[in-house]
Amino acid sequence: MDQLAFDFTPIPAVTAAAVAVPAVRPAATDRRRLRGAMAYQAGASAEMRVSIVYERRGFPVVQHRWRGKGGEIDLIAQDGDGLVFIEVKQSKTFDRAAARLTAAQMRRIYASAEEYLGRMPRGSLTEVRFDVALVNGQGETRIIENAFGLD
Repeated sequence: MDQLAFDFTPIPAVTAAAVAVPAVRPAATDRRRLRGAMAYQAGASAEMRVSIVYERRGFPVVQHRWRGKGGEIDLIAQDGDGLVFIEVKQSKTFDRAAARLTAAQMRRIYASAEEYLGRMPRGSLTEVRFDVALVNGQGETRIIENAFGLD
């Protein structure tokens, strides 16, 4: 088909408001959910690194993220006839990771450890220690054995 004529009729100008696309920002709940998912994955990765360190040292990890009525214990490792309850803290620096362990968390870990020991054959007679494993932003790990104990 041949073009017979050109149409030079002026076209009304298109304003910026007419074509402006509203900025799409995720809702606050979506951002919170995403941040929570990322924190969960970072924590799981740090716990996996720490479990490998304990396994290599000869302490088999018997539980990952054990949850009782009182709270959660990140890792539980076997130490001969005893157990090691391990709290994993991850942050950009070791100091920041260590600062994240609060007295309230320690109380919850104790309560959960007592509940866990209640299911063991020797119960509260089982030898235990509470370690804190710190993971920095580069994935390096520091273990603090007997980091806290019952007062």
